Amino acid sequence: VNLVESEGGSVQAGESLRLSCTVFDHASGKYCRGWFRQAPGKEREGLALINSDGEVRYADSVKGRFTISEDSAENSLHLQMNSLTPEDSAMYHCVVDCSSTVERIWLGGYWGSGSQVTVSS
Repeated sequence: VNLVESEGGSVQAGESLRLSCTVFDHASGKYCRGWFRQAPGKEREGLALINSDGEVRYADSVKGRFTISEDSAENSLHLQMNSLTPEDSAMYHCVVDCSSTVERIWLGGYWGSGSQVTVSS
């Protein structure tokens, strides 16, 4: 399984950014997929997922600001991030075969190498 993420970026507070992740060499069928992030010196934080039944879950910290979506035809996953703040600065990773619990989404899954997001005040 190989996950290739978009480059990320640097934005000003209040701006938006969209991350993408393309999944290669994963068997077809239902599986959990989502996003988490990690900033230097901080704990890993699950953000959003689509579980194997297609249900969407968000962490409270991003609910209403971030939207997860996917394009099944292109095997891609997206994270639209709005109203960004400096506290959103982190390395963002997509994950497949993830835990169905947002808080521990990275457990047991395959991750991408990450997209750096930097938000300036």
